[in-house]
Amino acid sequence: MNKLKQLLPKKLITNSFHKLYYYSRKTTWNSTSWLGLPISKCPLDLWTYQEIIFEVQPDVIIETGTGSGGSTLFFASLCELTNKGKVISIELGDMSDKPQHKRITYLLGSSTSKEILQQVQQLISDDKKVLVNLDSEHTKKHVLEELKLYSKLVTVGSYIIVEDTNIGGHPVKPDYYPGPMEAVKEFLKTNSDFIIDKNREKFYLTFNPNGYLKRVK
Repeated sequence: MNKLKQLLPKKLITNSFHKLYYYSRKTTWNSTSWLGLPISKCPLDLWTYQEIIFEVQPDVIIETGTGSGGSTLFFASLCELTNKGKVISIELGDMSDKPQHKRITYLLGSSTSKEILQQVQQLISDDKKVLVNLDSEHTKKHVLEELKLYSKLVTVGSYIIVEDTNIGGHPVKPDYYPGPMEAVKEFLKTNSDFIIDKNREKFYLTFNPNGYLKRVK
């Protein structure tokens, strides 16, 4: 009981700061950049990504949702630093203005379409370590479909990271419900190959609570 009492104030403080940081987006995460490109992510999550990439040493990083391409270049930069890996980034919109790098391959289309999935599979051989980052449409239906499709590509010991599980009232944007968090909960009901790695939330502030899913079998 005493431990619970200690945790409650910590959670309240963390959630309060989370909301302050998130809703100040124009001066915080929406004004963050990587090598001059906008990257709309929490810097603490970016630090966690580099830890995961260094530990896992993936041969392939699959990213759904390219956006401005800042995170795509971030992933490619880490692959360059570790001298290993390539990035496959999937986006529905125009790709002509995205950053170019020898380790990046762009695919144009819906991440859940049969055509795109086939293209991804053709770019990955069976012996490769694969890490997946989901950051496209944030509805429960879409994220759950992505989880079902792309979890099969993740290798044991690696991760599928579900971004923006903080929306839908966890603790921000309560009107955005159901969303990624609900997709994660639904996915884990029927998939025991993955666990939530809470160690990846050690910085307290994360846009991906319960979103770091590690494949254990």
